[in-house]
Amino acid sequence: MTAPRAVWFVIAAMNEGAMIGEVVASLTPHGAVVVVDDGSHDETSEFASAAGAHLLRHLLNRGQGAALQTGIQYALRNGASHVVTFDADGQHRVEDALAMVARCDEAGLDAVLGSRFLGATVGMGWRKGLVLRAAVIFTRLTTGLRLTDTHNGLRVFSRAGAQALEIRQDRMAHASEILAQIARRGLRYEEAPVTIIYTEYSIAKGQRLSNAVRILEDLVMGRLAR
Repeated sequence: MTAPRAVWFVIAAMNEGAMIGEVVASLTPHGAVVVVDDGSHDETSEFASAAGAHLLRHLLNRGQGAALQTGIQYALRNGASHVVTFDADGQHRVEDALAMVARCDEAGLDAVLGSRFLGATVGMGWRKGLVLRAAVIFTRLTTGLRLTDTHNGLRVFSRAGAQALEIRQDRMAHASEILAQIARRGLRYEEAPVTIIYTEYSIAKGQRLSNAVRILEDLVMGRLAR
């Protein structure tokens, strides 16, 4: 008999008090939610807890990669059958995440990766699109993975897939590091079409284009450290 799903949504959050309660409330009917407050100075923790999330805190800001690693390990310790990484700023849609969980089971996959370029974007500027497509080329050259979107925060992992991850890049380079680990460990993966919604809030909170250089530096240093 197949064990019931235990879906855990993992959210890394820093100073997301304006949106985190709404995001958590949209997810709790569909699974457990753990929010890792990564050194916030606002009411992120209070609003996340009030909306029903399990709350973990980094007293100092360590970066999104470190926060996701903390949340994924917590979800696994608490019996997660599937781990979903989900952004805190309202860019992702719950229905996309649920479809990805279903596909993960249906196809017996270790990972399902969201792609805005197979799906749709709302409000994305052309400069952002150019940087994201450049990241696709870089990832194809360095990992061999034939992907269309390499810095999408909406991902689904089976329990085995999540257990195979060991995120060492604390900051934004973790996105490429995850893909490198999928390739190196031979995990079974697919992309799935998703819609990413850019609002004034998410754009203001989001990664600046100048951070692309920092991501590359983090990736190079991470490779040298191995």
